[in-house]
Amino acid sequence: MTSDDALDQFRRIARERAFGRHVGSDRLIQAGLDALVAGVESPSLAMLAGLLRSEEPEAPELFDQVLDELGLLFHPPTDPRATKWAMAYWIAGQIADGSLDPATGTHLIWADIAYDLGYPEELAPLVSCAHNLDGWEESWGVSVEELNGEAVEAAKQFLNKGAGAEARD
Repeated sequence: MTSDDALDQFRRIARERAFGRHVGSDRLIQAGLDALVAGVESPSLAMLAGLLRSEEPEAPELFDQVLDELGLLFHPPTDPRATKWAMAYWIAGQIADGSLDPATGTHLIWADIAYDLGYPEELAPLVSCAHNLDGWEESWGVSVEELNGEAVEAAKQFLNKGAGAEARD
């Protein structure tokens, strides 16, 4: 793992936690260890990476301290709807760049975001992909790989439309 990879891992975990996802202390400590081995420098990083099992409850606070030291703290929007939209863009970005399984990502958008936003039209292609991947049967005559490809394409189109809307604002 390179230093950039370690920092990307910190950014991903920071967003997961900011969007309300549970991230275990063991994963926070491992991210710290990975970053330390990759040569990332932060005053509190060695403390995070060196936590013992009995010290795991300290991991979230130390992780946040390391994020702060590295300038990687992430604060989602304060408006709940804006937070859901930010989460949708974040998940779609992970689907598009291949760091998140399309079935998992589209399911998250369907179950955790689209429902709360009243199933907006902008998310319809991703929700459709989630339905197809969730209910896929071999008899459909289409492979899971093709459905995954459609989900990646839907994520990219969603991101492109969002970027276009932001440019017009």
